[in-house]
Amino acid sequence: MNEVYFPYFDPDFDKLPERINGPTCRVCIDNESMDDCTVVKVDSVNKQGLLLEVVQVLTDLNLTISKSYISSDAVWFMDVFHVKDEHGNKLTDQKVINYIKQGIGTTRETHNSAKAKTYANMVFSPEHNNNNEHTVIEMSGTDRPGLFSELSAALADLHCNVVEAHAWSHNDRLACVAYISDQSTHTPIEDPNRLASIEDHLTTVLRATITPTPTTNQPNQQEAKTGDFLGGEGAVTNVERRLHQLMLSVRDFEGPPSRTASLPTTPSDSESDEEAGMKTTVKIESCDEKGYSIVNINCKDRPRLMFDTVCTLTDMQYVIFHASINSDGGYAFQEYFIRHLDGCAMSTECEKERVIKCLEAAIERRVCEGVRLELCADNRVGLLSDITRVLRENGLTVVRADVETQGEKAINAFYVRDMSGNKVDMEFVESMKKEMGPIALRVKNDTIRPSSPERSRFSFSHMLKYQIEWFSNNFITIK
Repeated sequence: MNEVYFPYFDPDFDKLPERINGPTCRVCIDNESMDDCTVVKVDSVNKQGLLLEVVQVLTDLNLTISKSYISSDAVWFMDVFHVKDEHGNKLTDQKVINYIKQGIGTTRETHNSAKAKTYANMVFSPEHNNNNEHTVIEMSGTDRPGLFSELSAALADLHCNVVEAHAWSHNDRLACVAYISDQSTHTPIEDPNRLASIEDHLTTVLRATITPTPTTNQPNQQEAKTGDFLGGEGAVTNVERRLHQLMLSVRDFEGPPSRTASLPTTPSDSESDEEAGMKTTVKIESCDEKGYSIVNINCKDRPRLMFDTVCTLTDMQYVIFHASINSDGGYAFQEYFIRHLDGCAMSTECEKERVIKCLEAAIERRVCEGVRLELCADNRVGLLSDITRVLRENGLTVVRADVETQGEKAINAFYVRDMSGNKVDMEFVESMKKEMGPIALRVKNDTIRPSSPERSRFSFSHMLKYQIEWFSNNFITIK
C-alpha cells in the first residue's frame, strides 16, 4: 500500500502575526492631536467584517464620525476615526473611552456577544435588557397603512407582552424586530407549538396585503420568525443591522424611485438650490490597475450614515480595502475601494446598478418624513396595542417605531403620517387622553429629508408650537 503524506499545519500558525507584531489589536484614543474632536486609531490583524464591527462599537455610543481613513489591503487593518459625542464635544468620559478600547479590542476574538443594542434617535438612554429573558420575533413584508398597529394588536391577542420593538418602513416595505414575553409569567415563550402558532398568526396578518400584480414589482415575502436571538444559530446581530438585512430580504430597494443619481439635478420650482445639491448620489467606477470597484457616495450628512453604508456593503458580501470618509457643512462624502468576497471587482452594469440601489435604500431607511411622537406612560400589558390603535383610528400610520420598557415605564417613539396625506389632526390627542389615561407626550416635526412647503406644514405641530415653548423640557402632560 502506498503511503499518503499530507502537509503539516502548525495549529499556532494563526497566532504568528501576534507573535511578530505584538497584540492583534491596538486601540489608541487621542485627545491631543485635534482641537475639535477625538481621534480613534485602530491597528489590527484583518478579517472580513472587522470594519463594520469597529464602526458599530462607535455608533452604539451615539458618536458622530466626521472623518475616517481606512486601509486593509493586506493582513493588517489600519483605521483612523475623527469622532465627537452626541453633543458635538470631544470624548472625556473615561467609561466611554474604556468601552471603546474594550469593545474594539474584543472584535478580533468574538462576535461581540455582549454588545449593547442600539436605539437610534431616541431621546432617552435605555438600560439594556437581558436577551435571555425574552423571545425575539422578526417580521417583514409589504407595508400598508396601519400594519404596525395590526401586528401590535395580534401580539396582544396572542397573550404576548411586547418588552421592546423596533420597526422601519421604507418603499412600501416593513421590517420589525420585537422582544416578547408571556403575558402572565413574563418569561420567554419556549413552547414550540405556541411559537409556531404565533408565527402563523402574524404571517397571516402580514399577508393580508392585496396580492401584488406583476407590474408592481413587489415581492410576496411576508413572514414572521422567532428565534433565540437575531440571526439565528446562536449568532448575535446588531438590531439595526438585522433591520437592514430584513429590508434587503424584502427588496425595498426596488420600491418607488427616490432622490437618486438617476434623477435630474436641476432644482424644481418648490426646491431651493441648496436642497437640490443635497440629493443623494451613488456612483461606481472601476480601478483596473488594482482590480477595485470604487464606490462614491455624496449625500446629506446624518448620524449613523457610515454604519448604514458599511453594513450594506458587508452584508452584500463585499470587502472594503480602502475608504475615505468626510463630512463638511452638513454634507457627507464617502469613497470605498471594494471587491467581492471572491476577490473580483464588479464586472457587469447590472451588478453595479443593484449595489447603487441597495446603498440608496440603506441611506434613506432612517430618513422619516412625518411628526415624531415621544410618549412615556406607566407600563401595562397591551399598552402598545392601545396606543397604535388610537393612532390608526385617528387616521395616522406609524412609519417608524422604537419601543422600550424601563422598569415600570413604557417609552415609545413613533414617526407618524396621515394615511390620506392630509395634515396631522390635533383631535387624536383627546382620544389618547380619554382612552389611555395619564401620558407624557413630546411632539417634534423631525423631518430630516427636505420636503415641499405643503408637506412640511403640520397643523398638529403648529398648534403645539407655542405651548411647547412654555416648558423648558418640551414635555406636555395630559391628565
